[in-house]
Amino acid sequence: MTRFAAPIAEQIWDMKYRFKQADGTPIDKTVEDSWQRIARSLAAVETAPAEWEPKFYDVLADFKFLPAGRITAGAGTERSVTLFNCFVMGTIPDSMGGIFDMLKEAALTMQQGGGIGYDFSTIRPKGAKVKGVAADASGPLSFMDVWDAMCRTIMSAGSRRGAMMATMRCDHPDILDFITAKRDPARLRMFNVSVLVTDAFMAAVKADEPWDLVFEGEVYHSLRAVELWDQIMNSTFEFAEPGVIFIDRINQANNLNYCETIAATNPCGEQPLPPYGACLLGSINMARLVSDPFGAQAKLDEAVLSDLVATAVRMMDNVVDASRFPLEAQQREAEAKRRIGLGVTGLADALLMVGLRYGSVEAAAQTEAWMHQIARAAYLASVDLAKEKGAFPLFDAEGYLASGAMEQMDADVRDAIAKHGIRNALLTSIAPTGTISLYAGNVSSGIEPVFAYAYTRKVLQKDGTRTEEEVIDYAVQMWRDKMGDAELPDYFVNAQTLEPLEHVRMQAAAQKWIDSSISKTINCPEDISFEAFKDVYMAAWDQGCKGCTTYRPNAVTGSVLSVSEEGEKAPEADTGADVVYISEPLSRPEALEGQTYKVKWPDSEHALYITVNDLLLNGHRRPFEVFINSKNMEHFAWTVALTRMISAVFRRGGDVSFVVEELKAVFDPRGGAWVDGKYIPSILAAIGGVIEHHMVVTGFLSGEGMGLKSDPQAEVVNLEQSRGAACSSCGQFDLRMVEGCMTCGSCGYSKCG
Repeated sequence: MTRFAAPIAEQIWDMKYRFKQADGTPIDKTVEDSWQRIARSLAAVETAPAEWEPKFYDVLADFKFLPAGRITAGAGTERSVTLFNCFVMGTIPDSMGGIFDMLKEAALTMQQGGGIGYDFSTIRPKGAKVKGVAADASGPLSFMDVWDAMCRTIMSAGSRRGAMMATMRCDHPDILDFITAKRDPARLRMFNVSVLVTDAFMAAVKADEPWDLVFEGEVYHSLRAVELWDQIMNSTFEFAEPGVIFIDRINQANNLNYCETIAATNPCGEQPLPPYGACLLGSINMARLVSDPFGAQAKLDEAVLSDLVATAVRMMDNVVDASRFPLEAQQREAEAKRRIGLGVTGLADALLMVGLRYGSVEAAAQTEAWMHQIARAAYLASVDLAKEKGAFPLFDAEGYLASGAMEQMDADVRDAIAKHGIRNALLTSIAPTGTISLYAGNVSSGIEPVFAYAYTRKVLQKDGTRTEEEVIDYAVQMWRDKMGDAELPDYFVNAQTLEPLEHVRMQAAAQKWIDSSISKTINCPEDISFEAFKDVYMAAWDQGCKGCTTYRPNAVTGSVLSVSEEGEKAPEADTGADVVYISEPLSRPEALEGQTYKVKWPDSEHALYITVNDLLLNGHRRPFEVFINSKNMEHFAWTVALTRMISAVFRRGGDVSFVVEELKAVFDPRGGAWVDGKYIPSILAAIGGVIEHHMVVTGFLSGEGMGLKSDPQAEVVNLEQSRGAACSSCGQFDLRMVEGCMTCGSCGYSKCG
């Protein structure tokens, strides 16, 4: 008997979390082996590991507690990896040397797989005078471009996809450029961006007052606060970015506001962190804790919940001691404060099981009550740990209990902290759980509503064929098992049927007892008016949220996948994109138009000949295949491999310009070469330059280093209806916006890592 609730869960485990040898041979024979590995590793830091290992195993069993993916994949493997998901890096100095020192730290962190967040507000604006140099500053956006290139370079070296967050204060002189930077589809592709919105700015917006853009006391520009707010709103309405972070509210509520100031978050926004802060994540699976689901006595077992939370807190505290860190400064910060981020997943499924409609007033009240219980249990467990192991080193009772979050905490919890201290400075956070929710049997993700009751997923088999399987939401499957073919009750709702303000209500209800923050996407219909859209953000502010992220499908952002309520059909999206997305690779036509280019690389006896052939669709050419030939047999294997890989990507359709970016970012450690007066870092970069030149000449790209050229609303003849962008990991057309990140429902791949 398998412990997995669905085939996709076992596939995710095998693909993401199963410990294997370098050649792919499994070391974890079963998922029980994985649980044992994690439990043994985290118990090893205890004085009595034999006592705690079975207790840790018990909470992992049957997916009741889900440590974040980094812990699940890395704990007990003895590999040189960090068990922390993401980091906020050090404050960027406003000097060239300091900026590039920070870039180096970012690269070292990303090399170990850590996502990073940075506040770029500390860099002087574009055009400001640089002391000691007869030049003007290039501004923070120019350095963000450098970070972006670094991230692509780390990726091209074989590491996991990079995830970065950039923030900028709403009073920085370059804020307008920051807001609109990602309107260029070729720029800042590795970043999520968010504006740090202050209380003073929100007051100025509501009062329609002027707003100064200032750096180091100097006013560079003034405008109406409403005008800037509308610029932010318009950009996120049309392009889904930037997000909004209510930074003063975050700092006021922070338990540690007596010893730190926060100016940035990790890439998904659920962890506002100080310089060198790290986020350590784990989730309680609420869907596993409901007794008599869909029955007359359906309820969440609160005693089991409290015990589960207490053990989870102890496990996560042990991760601080068990983990490696990319930088010593990150380790010092983690050990000084021992912050953890315990959250939930499967909340929407749990609400369904007790008969509550997600987004309703009743569901919000129940969510708040459950989050309150989790917070109580977590804080009391941390107090018990402080009695046993000591409080976190920077604990100061007076400062700690005076914070906004602790002022509302229950009196008995406050008394216990005052008397005994607390082991972990912050304890709760609701993180993106897209992959681990699939691993747990496709439970609803984080505090998000159910995305789809069911959808069809294509699975690539070892022989190259694809089979189809139905992926069913955990609660829906439980309903089917218990009720047979009975119609789903009307309280079954999904992300597409909810009103945006119902999303806000649920986020605000959960936020009251979450001491860090929440990663959540508020889905908005495409036809929502701009004024109604702005009301969503104002409601988030008025109801006490710490930030807001929305997603409105349109021709620029792409369409959210839709499914029928019965869930019997594969999810499909609208065809209105300006890029052709192909649901299956195209067969090669008898003849194609193309061009062959000669590349003579210095110190190479034979030239490379690169042929790029194009497909003609509705009078427009797009790259379809590449051939790379050379008489130099040393090049044979890698040129054939590159030919096949690039051609396979091109035949999938969509925005394939990233192929050029990745090739051009490859640096040869032996050194590049000067070609036609331009330094090319490697022969692969030279190939990328040739392909880019071809794309520009044929009109596919606007220009060198630029994005896609506008393409008419093209349709692919003799193909299935276009479904939007394919997942870059598995190729399936199952991308959806989840908790602020485009996430694949088929393989769990997420842009944010």
